[in-house]
Amino acid sequence: MLELTEEQKMLQDVAREFSEKEIAPIAAKIDVDAAFPEETIKKMGELGFMGIPFPEEYGGAGMDTVSYSIVIEELAKVCASHSITCAAHTSLGANPIFLFGTEEQKKKYLPKLASGQTLGSLCITEPEVGSDIQSIKTFAQKSDGGYIINGSKSFITNAGYAGIFIVLAATEVTESGNKLSTFIVERDTPGLTIAAKEKKMGWRASDTRQVHFDNLFVPEENLLGEPGQGFKQAVITLDGGRISIAAMSLGIAEAAYGEAIKYSKERKQFGRPISDFQTIQFKLADMATEIEASRLLTYNAAYLKDQGKDYLIPASMAKLYASEVATRVASEAIQIHGGYGFVMEYPVERYFRDAKACEIGEGTSEIQRLLLARQLLSK
Repeated sequence: MLELTEEQKMLQDVAREFSEKEIAPIAAKIDVDAAFPEETIKKMGELGFMGIPFPEEYGGAGMDTVSYSIVIEELAKVCASHSITCAAHTSLGANPIFLFGTEEQKKKYLPKLASGQTLGSLCITEPEVGSDIQSIKTFAQKSDGGYIINGSKSFITNAGYAGIFIVLAATEVTESGNKLSTFIVERDTPGLTIAAKEKKMGWRASDTRQVHFDNLFVPEENLLGEPGQGFKQAVITLDGGRISIAAMSLGIAEAAYGEAIKYSKERKQFGRPISDFQTIQFKLADMATEIEASRLLTYNAAYLKDQGKDYLIPASMAKLYASEVATRVASEAIQIHGGYGFVMEYPVERYFRDAKACEIGEGTSEIQRLLLARQLLSK
């Protein structure tokens, strides 16, 4: 088992205390109201949560992926919406600039992103394009001094509040698949339209919308990396992002399990707590075992990434397993609660709704299995 450093333990304590004191009191209400938690997100930025893996020279905390995963997990234990807001901002909205940007781009954008002063957002998915990234329809036409972008993106996290959008667009159409490029688009750019907030089953307090580009001009200096490298950049970005979803799934599963343990000790039937019954005990044992396996997979992937080793397969395994475990654990937590698990008085129904989204975002479970099979069979 990975042993946390003293610095990581301190960060864990800070994230846990903040989540319990600042987020827990509002978690149920913002879920019901589908209200984006601007104030607590701002406080997360002040605590440095929004820039954990970025160097201090760019305004970040200069910490590693394990540390980042710790924060995502602790946030998710209390509220998945806060967790996904931080994760999408960090690993998807800011990280591409850090990984592929020029020094000028990093100095211009990362300090505001790492401090949480500006939220980041990644625009890949389209109304008719999900897993098949190379079929992206949004097109960036080369123009004098830059590119003109036309198209639409869907299911974009943080869209309503983001100041920076990382946009994947086709710059060349070929029979073998479109050649893609990545662009940095600022919110106040003419031609950028943000649609109404999506009404979602889970992650209800996080902001998800469609984004439209209508003859939007982006200057040459906002091209991220080289033209035609967008697909490769997207794959690298999503590989790291899967660790985020695994950590979030782990946090949700732990929260659901904690509620199940608590309720099973309090709820009495036939004159004794239901935790005395073997049927309930077996459920709890399975839940705890799967959570521990999820933890090992998740932090192993984060550790390998920090060590500069190949983490593609471990990250995909962690995301696949932890997300499905979160759904199973939350479902069993509802079952243990019985009828009370089905009403909003208890949080387990929220955990179930939030967990399900983890099986879809950053590559569905089906895509994870496909990627894993291809990697394993290619050896």
